[in-house]
Amino acid sequence: MFDLSTRRLYLCVGLRDDLGAFLPAVLRGGVDIVQLREKVVPTEGQLDAARLMASLCRDAGVPFLVNDSPELALTSGADGVHVGQEDVSVARCRELLGAESIVGLSTHSSEEFDRALEGDATYFSAGPIVPTPTKLGRSGTGVDYAAKSQARSTRPVFVTGGVNADNVDALVEAGLRHFVVVRALTESNDPEGAARAIRRAIDEALLTVTVQPT
Repeated sequence: MFDLSTRRLYLCVGLRDDLGAFLPAVLRGGVDIVQLREKVVPTEGQLDAARLMASLCRDAGVPFLVNDSPELALTSGADGVHVGQEDVSVARCRELLGAESIVGLSTHSSEEFDRALEGDATYFSAGPIVPTPTKLGRSGTGVDYAAKSQARSTRPVFVTGGVNADNVDALVEAGLRHFVVVRALTESNDPEGAARAIRRAIDEALLTVTVQPT
């Protein structure tokens, strides 16, 4: 099982025609956990891409997850699944995937985080800290919620919402250590360079603080 405590840069990406080139580029740039997050194409239409991504991530030594569907995780050879509050339960994911698989859980409020801590998710996400088009209709939670969530958890908490190379130092200063990035990579004309810049910003920010194990 992968140790996620040292994983810092988490990419969420949907289906795209250039996955075979895009994914290796961001992996070279420093992405160290990947999720296929596709909200439009049905699960059966994601299988070929998921298998490709699983293979590329495996070669790079990076955990690969799919969104919402533990069944897709099983059939594609993914390392686990990420689910939301209204998706299949963490317990059901464990039944299907086993105790060693990665199961991530989204949280958006202190009440949700309280309940999440009672389960056995491998990690949590907290946010989005600001409104984002990838989470339509959901207001921002603010940085304080994510930082307090990480302070309460012995498991990694990945902050979501507008993370980029310019704001990651402030997020580290607030106590955050794990970062989900979407648009700063998926919309970049130079995804490898963008990943490298964000990873460099994270690593440099972490040098200025005492990193607590999470």
